[in-house]
Amino acid sequence: MKLLIRWIITILALILAAFVVPGIRVEGTAWIAYAVMAVVLGLVNAIVRPILKILTCPLRILTLGLFTLVINAFTLWLASWIAQQIGVGFHVDGLIPAFLGALIVSAVTVVLSVFIKNDKD
Repeated sequence: MKLLIRWIITILALILAAFVVPGIRVEGTAWIAYAVMAVVLGLVNAIVRPILKILTCPLRILTLGLFTLVINAFTLWLASWIAQQIGVGFHVDGLIPAFLGALIVSAVTVVLSVFIKNDKD
């Protein structure tokens, strides 16, 4: 159930990012694109992001963690590229839209995740 709620939160965050950032666009059936993109982004964040965080550890320390924003932008762009390869019409048109979109997705995810009950069982 918690996974489903997090998936819906990611979908809402992607919808807001596509609505606000000019370089993020959706083609075709929007709900399918957002749903598949949320899954792809989750997989990229689960597989690629930890590797990038380890490889860029010195940069993250040097920038006091701000380089994590670049990692988030890259993972959003990579998820968009993967989604396009499987035929999903979610496009991120460059570094600046990826960066702004990643900021929005991260902020919305953090804010909405506050409302999820944290079970420590």
